[in-house]
Amino acid sequence: NEEMGKVFHNFTAKCIFARKRARPDIHTAVAFLTTRVRQPDEERWKKLQRLIRYIRGSLDLALTLSADGTNIIKWWVDGSHGVHFDMRGHTGGMASLGQGALMPTSTRQKLNTRSSTETELVGADDLMPQIMWTNYFLHAQGYGLKQTILYQDNKSAILLENNGKMSSSKRTKHVHVRYYFVKDQINMKELSVEYCPTGDMTADFFTKPLQG
Repeated sequence: NEEMGKVFHNFTAKCIFARKRARPDIHTAVAFLTTRVRQPDEERWKKLQRLIRYIRGSLDLALTLSADGTNIIKWWVDGSHGVHFDMRGHTGGMASLGQGALMPTSTRQKLNTRSSTETELVGADDLMPQIMWTNYFLHAQGYGLKQTILYQDNKSAILLENNGKMSSSKRTKHVHVRYYFVKDQINMKELSVEYCPTGDMTADFFTKPLQG
């Protein structure tokens, strides 16, 4: 009903504040809840209740961030294909200078994609503004970055990002030119893209809700 809808909206907004300040572990759950704030149903209400129970049960969970002094910033990005009610994909990502999730991201993609490879490509593009801004910020603060590494677990997406249309096939020839922005950054030595096995893909945390 309308009253429960207002409570749902209110609590979701509070969770957005909490996830940005101190609770990156609730990023994915909040990202999915925000897609149905205007028309929440009983299923979403139960998910909100579960999230609140989790927060109450983990109030002492510490947020640990540290830098290892190597001047290498590592990013992990993952795309989950067709997981939303409108069949759009989901982008998850994070950075680290040593330990802990720096600037975690979990957001619904703004367009429908036709394959998991395309979803991964769009996910990498979604993170590029953050990656570039972070590099510029660290340089402005006087820290000389040695390397910026972007990890992905989809080899086809990595080929497209490194080679552009030269690695395109009939399944990817429709991909818009804007999604080869990553290739331009690689050519300018702004970052490198490396393969990361799915089992080690930290960004999975920000695309796939915990089960059970």
